[in-house]
Amino acid sequence: MEEKAQNREKPYKCDDCMSEFTQKGSLRDHMRIHTGEKPYKCDACMSEFAVKRHLRDHMRIHTGEKPYKCDVCMSEFTQKGSLRNHMRIHTGEKPYKCDVCMSEFTRKGSLRDHMRLHTGEKPYKCDVCMSEFTVKGHLRDHMRIHTGEKPYKCDVCMSEFTVKGSLRDHMRIHTGEKPYKCDICMSEFTVKGHLRNHMRIHTGEKPYKCGVCMSEFTQKGNLKIHMRIHTGEKPFKCDFCMSEFSCNGRLRDHMRIHTGEKPYKCGVCMSEFTQKGSLRNHMRIHTGEKPHEYKHLNESYDT
Repeated sequence: MEEKAQNREKPYKCDDCMSEFTQKGSLRDHMRIHTGEKPYKCDACMSEFAVKRHLRDHMRIHTGEKPYKCDVCMSEFTQKGSLRNHMRIHTGEKPYKCDVCMSEFTRKGSLRDHMRLHTGEKPYKCDVCMSEFTVKGHLRDHMRIHTGEKPYKCDVCMSEFTVKGSLRDHMRIHTGEKPYKCDICMSEFTVKGHLRNHMRIHTGEKPYKCGVCMSEFTQKGNLKIHMRIHTGEKPFKCDFCMSEFSCNGRLRDHMRIHTGEKPYKCGVCMSEFTQKGSLRNHMRIHTGEKPHEYKHLNESYDT
């Protein structure tokens, strides 16, 4: 039966792109790709469609109907194709392969998006700042920077996020989950990007370089903070005394002068300090370590 379906004659041909069809109606629907005609309109949101079937599928967004159910995990879908794509999660099937790097994908659209990494094509452009993106979803997420929309909310602390992935990463603060582990020192991280940055401690890689003084950094954020040495920018201001700081961490340390908070405690004599560095310096009283003496001693040997 399957072989018979594959060998069916396709007498209807598109004169524009030479696509062939078994039915005249299929050719008629296809021609609207070339003409841009969309005769089927949604009465709820005015979206327009070239094919009647696409309007029918779309209407389920408004009705909430999900007639296609996964027999494995009971997930429900509005479209048959969405169920078919979903089933590949369970089967492991990845029928779409990249000819350049051999990456495999469960969906044709995912392969199409992936190919833009190789071609450099970025068809989705932000009308506000002209940023360009390879995937439509990335543009949608980006637009929330301009609109201020944060549709993803944490049920525990009410923090809000522009991207669903950011909420997922944030939730690990509450659950304590740290799924990303360093194979060298076994350090664990809640976010994959944090593990990537950490690995540079072991590899020595410093991909972010200052164009002024050639200083190198393991993280992009550290370079950004460093650049303020050259620009003089101090965007973080104390509301009490108007002191200004180049990074948020220094403002946070400074605020303890006003609040009296001393979170760093000596385990030997119970002395308390506002800054971690002050505790580290204090501990040398107990350890007897004299780093400055070592420095001068090394200098005398050098001379």
